[in-house]
Amino acid sequence: MDIQHLVDRLEDLIDEGRHVPFSKFTLIDEERALEIIDQMRISVPEQIEKASRLINQRDRLLAQANEEATRMLELAREKSEELVRRDSITQTANLRAKNIIEQARREADAIRADADQYVLDVLRELEAQLIQNLTVARNGIARVLEEREAARARQLAGSPASQPEPAETLADIQTGDHPTASS
Repeated sequence: MDIQHLVDRLEDLIDEGRHVPFSKFTLIDEERALEIIDQMRISVPEQIEKASRLINQRDRLLAQANEEATRMLELAREKSEELVRRDSITQTANLRAKNIIEQARREADAIRADADQYVLDVLRELEAQLIQNLTVARNGIARVLEEREAARARQLAGSPASQPEPAETLADIQTGDHPTASS
């Protein structure tokens, strides 16, 4: 399953959750959230497999480029030898052969460089997607944990559901913007 689709499902789950009055918290179905997160864990290796396929594709392209370069070099040598045999001016034949070989090397190098650049571009794009998806997943996990912690704190405090106290979030604690920090 596509990781982006799973992120959208997690976001929809949060949007569908019940908003806790007088707070920024939302109650969500924990089981559904954990199910989506499990599916995300399964999907990430699929993305890694896709990267592996791209690397294999790059290796095949490089192998083809090397084969083509070898073939071109062999053709250049054959042409060179043929020119030397046919042409009485050996220096001209040698120069032509060197030019053909050099051109073949340049073309092989260009093919390798293009293949490497293509793979780097695709892998960078994949890396950016994976980082973005990982960030979304981490944020979703943190939000679920914060909401769970806040709900437990309200239960332990015995506060009535109609008058919830402002709950401190992990972000509030980290920045010092919570009621216990000012007292």
